[in-house]
Amino acid sequence: MLQTIMDTIKVSEETIFGSVSKQAAEISQTDPLLKRLMEEVVLSRQNLWEVLAARISRKLGVGAIDESEIYQMFLQTFLKDESMRDKILRDISAIKYRDPACSSYIDPIMYFKGFHAITTHRVSHALWNVGMRHSAYYLQSLASDVFGVDIHPAAKFGGGILLDHATSFVAGETSVVDDNVSILHEVTLGGTGNETGDRHPKVQSGVLIGAGAKLIGNITIGKCAKIGAGSVVLDDVPPHTTVAGVPARPISPTADSEPALEMNQKLD
Repeated sequence: MLQTIMDTIKVSEETIFGSVSKQAAEISQTDPLLKRLMEEVVLSRQNLWEVLAARISRKLGVGAIDESEIYQMFLQTFLKDESMRDKILRDISAIKYRDPACSSYIDPIMYFKGFHAITTHRVSHALWNVGMRHSAYYLQSLASDVFGVDIHPAAKFGGGILLDHATSFVAGETSVVDDNVSILHEVTLGGTGNETGDRHPKVQSGVLIGAGAKLIGNITIGKCAKIGAGSVVLDDVPPHTTVAGVPARPISPTADSEPALEMNQKLD
């Protein structure tokens, strides 16, 4: 059911780019302060991937590698990885569908650092997978500095991710997050600190993780589970189960059929 709903609301590249271009033109006319930004990032670009590369490279081009080099790195990675493009489209659709603060497709692309951070991670992960590990680490460090989000390049993320607010989100090296997961700020997917190898959480599809939750160790969070805000999760969570507390304990079966979509933070 969850996958069916998410596939239904996935929006095409052409629809998103057309909407963003139209909105950018309107903004450039009504908000003179943003006219140059909209022209350089959106209105002078030929497709959505050029827009994303331009927007994120402007934020990350602050160190030893300049904006133009980061732009080319992002654009080339986007264009040769169809799976990544699909995940990004699903991320944008997820944000528009789930986040009440998002009124249009231009919002996450231009302003939401959670989307910028997960997109940067997708590029660093691609670099990691082809052996460019120092470049991957460099992007990770930039994202940590600029966005306040620290995701190891080896961590695996599906599509349809809502990283809401995103500040202080951390995901360790062997973390796995499946499709259609919603994560609020100050969440940690961490290790115990005394293990090597596969040592980080595995989050299955449809999960909602509340703000400030800490998931520690090689544990599995089952499909459509809900993690209460501020919880410390040290053990596996069964599918369709709500847990909360320090340490987290089962509260009840999850009342919502798709917690990640419904974004209901209540525990009953």
